[in-house]
Amino acid sequence: MDHEAARDFASRWVEAWNAHDLDGVLSHFAEDAIFTSPVARQLLPHTEGVLRGKEAIRAYWQLGLERIPDLYFDLEGIYLGVHIVVINYRNHAGKLVSEVLEFGPDGLVVSGAGTYSTTDATTARPMPSD
Repeated sequence: MDHEAARDFASRWVEAWNAHDLDGVLSHFAEDAIFTSPVARQLLPHTEGVLRGKEAIRAYWQLGLERIPDLYFDLEGIYLGVHIVVINYRNHAGKLVSEVLEFGPDGLVVSGAGTYSTTDATTARPMPSD
């Protein structure tokens, strides 16, 4: 992936999230993708923050959208590595978040991690319940 492709990917990813289009977001993920998140650990303790497979990732993100109906991301930066794209954004609460996404040879995300500023992590609270 080159810089232009990374920018295009990040733009489409943010657009899908802001439209709350889970199918659009998940279209970039392999069926057996793994995603980790400290928020997933809070919401779904049995997962220990590790979601295995597209359907587990979908269930977690669907829960998030249900609990945060005004979820919105503002793109702050895009970083390119070897088979890795990092999307840095500010969320609906104004907190900085980075998604670290690793791509397989077919161009689909095979692993990802939601990461949070250590400043925000020390004051993070679980998503509000219904």
